[in-house]
Amino acid sequence: MPPRGRTPTAVTELIWKAADKLRGGMDAAEYKYVLLGLLYLRYLSLEFEESRRQLGEGFVDDPDAYTTVGLRWIPPAARWDMLAEKMGQPGCPAGEALNEALRALMWSNRDLDNVFPGGLGLTGRVDDQRILELFALFGDERIIGREVRTARDGMGELYEYFLHSLDEFARVEGKRGGEFHTPRSVALLLVEMLEPHEGRVYDPCCGAGGLLVQARRFAEAQRGREHTEGLQVYGQEINQRTWQLAKMNLDLHGRASSGIGRRWADTFAEDRLPGLKADFVMAVPPFNISDWRRDEFDPRWRYGVPPARNANFAWLQHVISKLGDRGSAGVVLANGSLSSRQLGEDRIRVSMVEDDLVACVIALPDRLFRSTSIPACVWFLTKDKSSQRVRGLADRRGEVLFIDARAMGEMVGRAERVLTDVNLREVVGTYRAWRGTDTSQEYRDVIGFCRSVRLDEIREHGHVLNPGRYVGSMVVSEERRRSAVQERVDELTREFLELLDAADRTEAEIRKHLGS
Repeated sequence: MPPRGRTPTAVTELIWKAADKLRGGMDAAEYKYVLLGLLYLRYLSLEFEESRRQLGEGFVDDPDAYTTVGLRWIPPAARWDMLAEKMGQPGCPAGEALNEALRALMWSNRDLDNVFPGGLGLTGRVDDQRILELFALFGDERIIGREVRTARDGMGELYEYFLHSLDEFARVEGKRGGEFHTPRSVALLLVEMLEPHEGRVYDPCCGAGGLLVQARRFAEAQRGREHTEGLQVYGQEINQRTWQLAKMNLDLHGRASSGIGRRWADTFAEDRLPGLKADFVMAVPPFNISDWRRDEFDPRWRYGVPPARNANFAWLQHVISKLGDRGSAGVVLANGSLSSRQLGEDRIRVSMVEDDLVACVIALPDRLFRSTSIPACVWFLTKDKSSQRVRGLADRRGEVLFIDARAMGEMVGRAERVLTDVNLREVVGTYRAWRGTDTSQEYRDVIGFCRSVRLDEIREHGHVLNPGRYVGSMVVSEERRRSAVQERVDELTREFLELLDAADRTEAEIRKHLGS
């Protein structure tokens, strides 16, 4: 959805106009790094202007005066209006002026070290006139309006909308889209299941920081913004450019981006948070990666050395190593992790189950992830399945909850499925009732959907964890079959209408260019 208070037409128009100015200078998949960098640079100036208003007109324009009261100082060279005016002067090389501004900004703010690539990737690739035109677009108050000066989340929402829209643009152009943010419905599932009100939240492959932002939103919804200081977020990301996006994203959503460090790094080769013990861990690592930094003597491999050709159980064991005494985790992996008997993965799974770490396993519907068609599942792990005394939870030691959600979700296009709000309430409500965090309903097994299973039965099945093996199957009624057919008809109708809309937009673009 577009940010509150801005029309989809206005936001989309800006994105398409900006992308059009970059076309030919770089690959469409790179547009996001330039445009999101410009959006963040614009925000920093707006934030600084608001700080000056708060401090009063007569306040001295001195860096120390701002930093001592917890405000960020933006040097004159990096302030949006001054920079745009300088670049617009006859003969001024806009790309070099932008480079100088970014260097001054990072020198004055150590938390922004390495956040901006040189010249935002524009210098030497896009001519100065187009850089000026980009600045004019991002100075448009209709899109980046005055309300964001006092509402940080307004810009945060705009950032997320840009992020998703630019990936969609890259796909339209036939380029590979991003794989560094989790689909919203999957992120909501993880957060709603774990319920991170306060404490430490960690994501070992944080991408653009979407899960960490979603955790913050959950805490705000539950306790109010003024009571979320006790929620601390931490993450690590291997890709430099994606790490830059995460730093910006967390800052724009009001979370200290210091939690993801001052550099990017491979979680397996260099754990940059070695002493961290988290209350909650959320992760959507790349599925079945075979090229990863493996050390057979790594102390994280408590349950067995993961195979060199698949990192699934390396991710699981890394997550476990980060959990505090009562910590819980949600990890999205390929379905193969539930039943694989190859390369010693079954021995690791057996050890984890026997140590009573697995609380819940959910089989997800297909096509939730645009970047892969591999069937996925969610492992929910916890260090303590007891009642935890003062918390008064249901004692689930020696049990695992299996949920089969493969029939859930609805299509929002030809290639993408989402879990609906109704789906999320059903799955999350089932788990909360089982665990005892929601006492308003009593947990019951439902044939074909959920079942609580003792470890003895899991042993009988060779420690295979596929939910379908345990929950049974329901006879599909004639009414449900008709519903499925109608859903397919509705899906095809939506796709046809989307194609007609796309054709209209393409025709309009062609006419505009022919006319010019």
